[in-house]
Formats: sequence, C-alpha cells, structure tokens
Amino acid sequence: MEIIPAIDLINGQCVRLTEGDFAQQTTYDNDPLAVAQRFEQHGVRRLHLVDLDGARAKRPVNLPVLERIAHHTKLTIDFGGGLQSEEAVRQAFGAGAAQITAGSIAVRKPETVTNWLRTFGAEKIIVGADFRNNYISINAWAEQSERTLAEFIGEYLGFGATTFVCTDVSKDGKLQGPALESYQALRTQFPAAQLVASGGVTTIADVEALAEAGLYGAIIGKAIYEGTIQLEDLRRFL
Repeated sequence: MEIIPAIDLINGQCVRLTEGDFAQQTTYDNDPLAVAQRFEQHGVRRLHLVDLDGARAKRPVNLPVLERIAHHTKLTIDFGGGLQSEEAVRQAFGAGAAQITAGSIAVRKPETVTNWLRTFGAEKIIVGADFRNNYISINAWAEQSERTLAEFIGEYLGFGATTFVCTDVSKDGKLQGPALESYQALRTQFPAAQLVASGGVTTIADVEALAEAGLYGAIIGKAIYEGTIQLEDLRRFL
C-alpha cells in the first residue's frame, strides 16, 4: 500500500483544516519544502499537495511551492486545488506535478474531467471522491449530493478513470479513525479500482487495517503533524 503524506497549503504555509472548514485551521510549518524533505528522508516516495488558496480562488495559487518541492525532492507529487481548466492542469504538470487530483470539478463537470482523462491518461488524473455517509459531498463539503459514492466511482470507471482518492469528510482532520467499512465495501464492489483512503487515518493500526483491506494507498495528514503516527513507524510500509 502506498503511504502518501499530505501537505495542505494556505499562504504558502503547511496547514490542516478540520472537516474542510477554513475557520478550523491549524498552521504546522511555514516551510512546506522542509516538511516534504523530512518526509523524503524517512523513505516516503509520494506526496499529496493541496492548494487550499487555489480551491477558494478557483485557480492554482501555490504553483511556486509545488515547483520548489518538485525541484528539491524526488517525491512523486499529486497536486490538487483550484484546477478548473485544462490550462490549469497543464500549469500543474509544468510546475512538476506527476499527477493531479480532480476534486469538486469531477462532480460538477464530468465532461471536463473525462476530457482530461482522454488527454493526459488515467495514470495522471486522480478522481477525488469526497463523501459523507456514503453520499458524495459538494460545494467545499458543505452540501450533500444525491449520488452515492459507489455510483460515482462506477460512473468514472466507465469513463476510464482508475485511481480514486476517497475522503470521508466527516472524519477529515478529526483523528478518529478512517471509514474502514466504506472502503471494504468499495473494494468488494470495484476490485479493479485503485482506491486511496483519506480522512481520519490516526494510528498505525488504522494503516495496517487499510493495507489488510487491500487499499491502493492511504493519505495521512494530521496524524503525522500531531504525532499520533511517527514517520519511523511507517517505514515497514514503504
């Protein structure tokens, strides 16, 4: 299973939100590059980099940070936040992203993301599936859609997508454990999909349970910053 630490960016700083709420923000480090290098020194190969300023502005804002991390590490970076156009996606790739994550746009404009899958290839476009109670969440997680998580993933597999970051927004940033049952059900229903768990991963036992369930990857954010998971303890997964 891929271990994928997360760096969320506001004003070029490394932050975490709780349940995606900008009012519940904790700043952990003002040097995202140093954080990324620390991950790399512990054997990490992947990085999930989220431009929260970009998500609000609906265009990439922190591309210089992406560029610095890509230039000064060998990490495979997937970048998300504010990617609303093919031009923005090309900018992210140009700045050093190996992959991008299509977030809310995957719900709002499936035709746009389907075009990206065709243009760039499924190995470069990760589909973000944000959910609460197994229904897809929209509008910065403030609203619930009518679509189930399973319907959404099934639809995108049909469009040619292969990799999905499935974020339980009710657990994100809360350090209360991941939505293991939801992921187990998805693994059973869609054995061909590469599913990345996100939200609530709190302990090494959580990581072990996700690996056992056959998840393709696990994104770990707050647990690393708060110290409930030590980077040294992740070595056996790397």
